[in-house]
Amino acid sequence: MENFPQDWQRALVIVAHPDDPEYGMAAAVAQWVAEGKEVHYLLATRGEAGIAGLPPAQSGPLRAREQANACARVGVTDLVFLDHPDGRIQEGLALREDFARHIRRVKPQLVLTLNHRDHWGPGRWNSADHRAVGRAVLDAVGDADNDWIFPDLLGAGLPRHKVRWVAVSSPNPTHGQPVSEESIAKAVESLAEHREYLAALSDDPVQEQASRQIAMVTAGGTVSFELYG
Repeated sequence: MENFPQDWQRALVIVAHPDDPEYGMAAAVAQWVAEGKEVHYLLATRGEAGIAGLPPAQSGPLRAREQANACARVGVTDLVFLDHPDGRIQEGLALREDFARHIRRVKPQLVLTLNHRDHWGPGRWNSADHRAVGRAVLDAVGDADNDWIFPDLLGAGLPRHKVRWVAVSSPNPTHGQPVSEESIAKAVESLAEHREYLAALSDDPVQEQASRQIAMVTAGGTVSFELYG
């Protein structure tokens, strides 16, 4: 893999649910923040349909709090939720406009998002929300740099903005971001903040689940992405 580019200062992570950044990107985010870069998070949902047996009215606020705690572990201070319905995100113009609007507000040089393909690999189907968000992000990056696709954004005082790089947590990585042991440790703590969610997924201790996942995505001291730009 090639080295991940460093010629940027502000990044925007756009994902579907609480815990999505922590499963794949958190160590890279911790590394970048420690190096003085600025990282913002935009989540399409509050993950309210994500915990079996816990009604959405209770799960949504809980998972939003867990995400805020996870952000604090890696130094992210800007977290925004769009409140699209968890599990029922509709890919289309409304989603693209929401993303394009936030891209114009934040003005990132780098946008990071989820795998937009049907699969993570053989036998590993990707979720509908992940596919919808990933594809909409790729389209919204272009929309954000076009005056006429969503002209109301201009009227709202949001001029077009060109993103330099788009990085995808993907089964087909092209670039690697080196991460330190300290950043890896922060990523483990960040994922472990999703305590109720992880406890519902497995009987294994939350810290063990978090450690295994982060070890897998930081093998060789690198976080991998598929890069467009």
